[in-house]
Amino acid sequence: MPADLTQVPAQVDFLVIGSGLAGLTYALHTAQHGSTLMLTKKQRTESNTNYAQGGIASVSAENDTPAQHALDTMEAGAGLCHADAVQMLVEEGPERVAELVRRGALFNRDSATGRFELGLEGGHSRNRIVHAADRTGRECERALLEGVKSAPGLHILEHFFVVDLAISAADSSRRCVGAYVLDTHSGQVHLIRARSVLLATGGLGRIYRHTTNPPVATGDGIGMAWRAGVPVANMEFIQFHPTALFHQEGGSFLISEAVRGEGGVLRNLGGEAFMPRYHPLADLAPRDVVARAIHAERLSRGEPCVYLHVQHLGEEVLRKRFPTIFARCLAVGINMATDPIPVAPAAHYACGGVPTDLDGRTELPGLYAAGEVACTGVHGANRLASNSLLEALVFGFRAAAHAVSAEAPSITEHASLAGFGSKAAPADEVQARMTALRAMMDDRVGIVRNTADLQTALEAARSELAWASAASNECKPDVDLLELRNAAQAAVLVIRSAIERKESRGLHYSTDFPERDDAQWQHDTVLRP
Repeated sequence: MPADLTQVPAQVDFLVIGSGLAGLTYALHTAQHGSTLMLTKKQRTESNTNYAQGGIASVSAENDTPAQHALDTMEAGAGLCHADAVQMLVEEGPERVAELVRRGALFNRDSATGRFELGLEGGHSRNRIVHAADRTGRECERALLEGVKSAPGLHILEHFFVVDLAISAADSSRRCVGAYVLDTHSGQVHLIRARSVLLATGGLGRIYRHTTNPPVATGDGIGMAWRAGVPVANMEFIQFHPTALFHQEGGSFLISEAVRGEGGVLRNLGGEAFMPRYHPLADLAPRDVVARAIHAERLSRGEPCVYLHVQHLGEEVLRKRFPTIFARCLAVGINMATDPIPVAPAAHYACGGVPTDLDGRTELPGLYAAGEVACTGVHGANRLASNSLLEALVFGFRAAAHAVSAEAPSITEHASLAGFGSKAAPADEVQARMTALRAMMDDRVGIVRNTADLQTALEAARSELAWASAASNECKPDVDLLELRNAAQAAVLVIRSAIERKESRGLHYSTDFPERDDAQWQHDTVLRP
């Protein structure tokens, strides 16, 4: 049976929103137990997974243990990791990596021993990063998409945008019963009913101007979950990757943390290796520490960026270990073998999201979440490098296992979707408002924050949300407008959470509350609709 459909089904057993690693893992397992439909608003390979360079943190070396991996994760998470979720992640992770290998994923191996060639990244006390050069996410996705071709009960619809979740009409038995989806080619909105729905929509990096995320990462899952009455947690913890390429022709292309793991050194324009002044682990300190250190250096010296020096590693090593990064830098005139790489922090990963239990269940029956859109308790206040792909694998698998074992619900009536208007969306104004939202988030809700800026940002984000919500009701279905609505909603939730947390912890640093306060704030920030 082909993996693509020529028409939209009215009902399936399992509906998957998103086509990254979490969604694919879930779908390949549910497809063995019932009809499974995966929706993606662009092409199936356009996801944060595909952009992930570094690797998968997983215990496989003789000198490593799940307990040590858990300890590193908890240390990076600054007191907010959920111990049960972390323990499950590190114990079940190796089997999920092994499953990827069985599905055909090709990771770097030592030519002599045949064992994984394990990398080291910031915050890790052991070499445990399984990788496929510097394109691990792409390799994982390739292997799983090969499996999609032979999965008899699994289909994919590309260029379908989920407008909103479908909720049962009865308040006494509220549950998710499917989704309203926009066919972006025809402009038609369809209701697809489902026994269960997985949110696997990825991140929200595109609410910022400078980000490593692909264009699809506009916080859609956060927006639709919130409108469905589902809470969010820890939205203030936005991870800024310390080292994104800083170049007028290079965008915010990610320079993987693995480059520093191989021996790359950050220096300011004066040539000083400054990281030892900020942390005992120097260039391999946790990401929040490195990002704030770079921010401080730029601010104190009045310089737009710092430089990552890797010339001492030699061209042969650099080309073999980082072929994608080497080629991308070369394309903008930077030879990693001879030139330092200009870098600056960029929005990278949301550690918060839709809260789930250990089986990926949200508070709304029938709705699961996995991957970056979810808040599983694994990351706490700061994600440990390369735990994200592992989390997607483990929780995608566990959500599927629970969904297929859950009793199928009785058919219930669904609430209607709010109507659309007949006029075309004002494309130029939508674009201008999205640009303004992103610039405001960069300027006022970045690496270092203060209450006055956050209050100003909240007012601006709420204004954009109100405009986008009203326009969505008045205009024909339009992807750019719906993305603005979701992005503005995600921005409001990030800002509200940042205002709520009156301390500095992990990725959230406030100049008004510069100290960590375990007595008052060692708990998740939960917002409810």
